[in-house]
Amino acid sequence: MTNTLFFESLKGQLKAKLPFVAYRKPNESGINALLQKTHQLCYTRNFTESGFVFSPFNDIHKTVLIPLVDSEMISFSEFPTGTSKLESTLSLNKQSHVKRRYMALVTTAIQNIKKGKLKKVVLSRSESLELTDSNPLTIFKKLLRAYPKGFVYCWYHPEVGLWLGATPETLIRIKDRQLSVMALAGTQAYKGTVNVIWEQKEKEEQQYVTDFILDRLKASVEHVAVSEAETSKSGNLLHLKSIITGTLNSNGVNMTQLLEALHPTPAVCGVPKHEAKQFILEHENYDREYYTGFLGELNFQTIGMIQSNTKNKENRAFTTQKADTQLFVNLRCMQLKGSRAILYVGGGITKWSNPEHEWDETVAKSMVIKGVL
Repeated sequence: MTNTLFFESLKGQLKAKLPFVAYRKPNESGINALLQKTHQLCYTRNFTESGFVFSPFNDIHKTVLIPLVDSEMISFSEFPTGTSKLESTLSLNKQSHVKRRYMALVTTAIQNIKKGKLKKVVLSRSESLELTDSNPLTIFKKLLRAYPKGFVYCWYHPEVGLWLGATPETLIRIKDRQLSVMALAGTQAYKGTVNVIWEQKEKEEQQYVTDFILDRLKASVEHVAVSEAETSKSGNLLHLKSIITGTLNSNGVNMTQLLEALHPTPAVCGVPKHEAKQFILEHENYDREYYTGFLGELNFQTIGMIQSNTKNKENRAFTTQKADTQLFVNLRCMQLKGSRAILYVGGGITKWSNPEHEWDETVAKSMVIKGVL
């Protein structure tokens, strides 16, 4: 399919108010889309279905499913990416009361951490912007050009809304019985090099995420290995990243239980998980909705070939189908509502945090999306 026909198909879905998702995986050139044939709002029951899932921060039992069985899959092979520096034409959020409120929230969190109630909590805020061009497909194309290393998507359901994003973080990848999970945390501005010094605060943040994932995987994963933490670039930002790999137990795994154990990780929630989540729900004073939830391919069938040497020395190839799941954390995202874009940004708070610096970090993260608007 050509580039033009691909985007005309998406335009047709929008006009007909039919659900769809279009996306490109990290470091790939091809773009895929699932076009749902009905208006039905579907939810996954136990994560055994096949399709594209879109899950909120607070309740994975409300995970929306665009089912493969009721959808048409289209794709085209390559979309051009750009290397130019992104600069936002939108002014930074200078509303002093918004800044004061966020810094006060950070201060409250630090007080709770110092009292021993929490070790880390991820706090966020939303920001609403009026757009001169609110065409979601135009914004999607800009994200595709700007962020070749991220998971870039445009997701729509008439009963839920329209979301776009370019997330740097993989939640989980399962292929056959092989599993990998990303531990991503810590942020600083990219200033032309990835050879940077990380402060204790960022190192501690990232270690919390790694330790949490290892603890949650130990009941269902064997042969676990953890890579060294390394600096990873995402747009105008740098993060600390480790990859945890392993093999699922041979007796199988309950996907719902695995996702409930992992989500939300300390990268978007905190430590301890339950206490941090309650703090977020009680103090953030807005609904994250699908921000810091997860999205991606669930139980997609991949085709593999197995060679078998028979006694008569013929080489026979056997075709096998394996379920492939690849889910991403919904960061660096926005929701479109009419001519307005709602941006979502946040950061991890520890005992080392400085409220002013935490505010600056959310501003820097907002530029990932503002740079393409």
